[in-house]
Amino acid sequence: MAFNITRPELVEAIHLQYVEAGSDVILTNTFGANRLKLRETGYTPDEVIEAAVSAAKRAAGDSAKVALDIGPLGELLAPLGTLPFDEAYALFREQIEAGVKAGIDLVFVETMTDLQEVRAALLAVKETSDLPVFVTMSFEPTGRTFTGVLPESFATVAAGLGADAVGINCSMGPDQAGAVVARIRNATDLPIIVKPNAGLPNPATGAYTMPPEVFAKSIESLVGLGAQVLGGCCGTNPDYITGLAKSGTLDAPPPLPRTRAPGSIICSASKLLSIDGICVIGERINPTGKPDFRHALMDGNWDYVLEQAISQEAAGADILDVNVGVPELNEPKVMAEAVTAIQGVTGLPLQIDSANPDAIEAGLRVYNGKAIVNSVNGETTVLERVLPIVKKYGAAVVGLTLDEQGIPQTAAERLVVARRILKAAIAHGIPQEDVYIDCLTLTVSAQPDGAGETLKAVRAVREELGVQTVLGVSNISFGLPNRELINQTFLTMALEAGLTLPILNPNATPMMDALTTFRLLSQADPDAASYITRFAAPVKDSALNTPVAAIGSTDDIAYAIGRGLKEDTRRITAGLLQTADEHSSPLQIVSEHLIPALDRVGQQFEAGEIFLPQLLNAAAAAGEAFALIKQSLSARGEIALDKGTIVLATVEGDIHDIGKNIVKVILENYGYRVIDLGRDVPPERVVETVLRERAGLVGLSALMTTTLRSMADTIAALRKSGHTCKIMVGGAVLTPEYAAEIGADYCAKDANEGVTIAREVFGE
Repeated sequence: MAFNITRPELVEAIHLQYVEAGSDVILTNTFGANRLKLRETGYTPDEVIEAAVSAAKRAAGDSAKVALDIGPLGELLAPLGTLPFDEAYALFREQIEAGVKAGIDLVFVETMTDLQEVRAALLAVKETSDLPVFVTMSFEPTGRTFTGVLPESFATVAAGLGADAVGINCSMGPDQAGAVVARIRNATDLPIIVKPNAGLPNPATGAYTMPPEVFAKSIESLVGLGAQVLGGCCGTNPDYITGLAKSGTLDAPPPLPRTRAPGSIICSASKLLSIDGICVIGERINPTGKPDFRHALMDGNWDYVLEQAISQEAAGADILDVNVGVPELNEPKVMAEAVTAIQGVTGLPLQIDSANPDAIEAGLRVYNGKAIVNSVNGETTVLERVLPIVKKYGAAVVGLTLDEQGIPQTAAERLVVARRILKAAIAHGIPQEDVYIDCLTLTVSAQPDGAGETLKAVRAVREELGVQTVLGVSNISFGLPNRELINQTFLTMALEAGLTLPILNPNATPMMDALTTFRLLSQADPDAASYITRFAAPVKDSALNTPVAAIGSTDDIAYAIGRGLKEDTRRITAGLLQTADEHSSPLQIVSEHLIPALDRVGQQFEAGEIFLPQLLNAAAAAGEAFALIKQSLSARGEIALDKGTIVLATVEGDIHDIGKNIVKVILENYGYRVIDLGRDVPPERVVETVLRERAGLVGLSALMTTTLRSMADTIAALRKSGHTCKIMVGGAVLTPEYAAEIGADYCAKDANEGVTIAREVFGE
């Protein structure tokens, strides 16, 4: 990027080649022009971006538009990493402000793998300018991004945040991209972008093997699937753009219609939920009437809160309500903390539940998906304050049928309020399908006719307005004996009336039994599959499915680590250390408890049952245990926990280090001593460190084909030094065959395989 300043004529000449090839849009040379990546260059984002835009505009003239190219920041955002959301937002905003000042025509956010980073960039664009914004993510052959993001979740969230076009770039060739393009098309009506690589690279030469004419022909099928904005990524040059422009690809038949009918979708990054049937909203993350939960919030006991989330997911909740309204607390701050923590242990979509607009916005801002907001009501001031927040973050919304006069007594009056809420939401740009109505459950002991009017209102809303309905079911039974029976009966009646989103305690077995049975009898359970699973299937034999009620004994460390419960892991480890007799070593806790727990998580990751967020959270929880064990070893005068020394480095010329950083976290929490040399590391520094530290294993990372030569040079230097260390390599462009060719001992496809390699090297 320094070439923008030191060699602007060269940058301009490259842009001009693409303009002459037929590009309608050219991207500035600013992929990594953020403050984090520029901090060692001596240049600021303003300087680099101003020079880059100037070069692009000179080349574009009147023939093409200039897009500010924005790539990943290079650090993982919370809860995956340590970079706060608002800091990421500020870094993106700095780039966008510089681009707007320099005169860009649009913003192009690309090569993203973390949906949270996409959200930060999109919000920065929308809150800084009114320019169009295109967004692409890089998907793996699994159909997910590196961090586990679904194509549908990406499309849903990006569309809700105001993206003008969405799609894919990098990571695959056009002939591998069809399935992902089709899935994005099925989730949005936005124009779809396809910027694939020129096939797959030959790691030995760095060359991409797909010729321009084959590339253009392959993209034709993607146009039929819905692609409308076409281009190339790694391995493509102006010849590929010329091929696209001359091929007539853009004259292909229009895309096929979406196979999924439009309707309300909510999601997390890793889980998509279509609201087209009965979906359970878990009510337990709420301090109302729950003194233990209230005290947990007051004390900052997040593991207690997370246990409520985990147990409700295990019991069958589809959505988790999050309410942290305690008068003594700063609700916006606590809401943001709660949402961040909860999405680190579960992929269930969330409902942000508060009467405080600032708390609603704080929760939505850090939520990595499309949430539900509960609640607005018919009061004009509430509608005008909350609905713009809902629209800004692309959320769905629950409207309570009450207004300035309180809760209407009759169903007809509640329907009037519901109409007012729906009309206001649509006027604010919120689609009708994303408006849900809560007809409000009144306590039957105080208002005997309240249950009947609520049920009438639910039926009227479903039949006359055609929107989803919400009810807090347990309100019906306050003040009466045998509340569970009342709740269960009322739930069944409400479902028959048209209730689609009951708010209830999924751990209440009779409630979930009734709901499962209703689904069966109402023909919403094909082949009785859910009914049979609930009542006939054996319980899974897995430590990760241990009931939350069992947490507290010293045998539950596998569960606590698997779920990323840091405080529980510390507490259980402390208990194990206290009960160990004088002949036992703390290292036995490592071998008998911690390592098996981490192994189980690794197996689930390999099987695709969990994704990177859960893997990292499990590692962080295990880190709490290792910290205590190291303290205990030190106090006993024993050798500190050190299973072997490993040196990690991203090779010279390569600045990508997210994958390496994840490997470091996982290895450290298996008890290895890891020396991280960072990125862009010369071979001689790797050799010097390995010799000085007597490392038994070296891990080298390269993401780009152009830096594979540096990896080969580093391995050659290590071999020449005479050190007998083993070498593992990793990176998206590597193959096991090429790794062996350049002298590596191992090729690790991910962090979990890195652990397997380390255990083999150090003889475990």
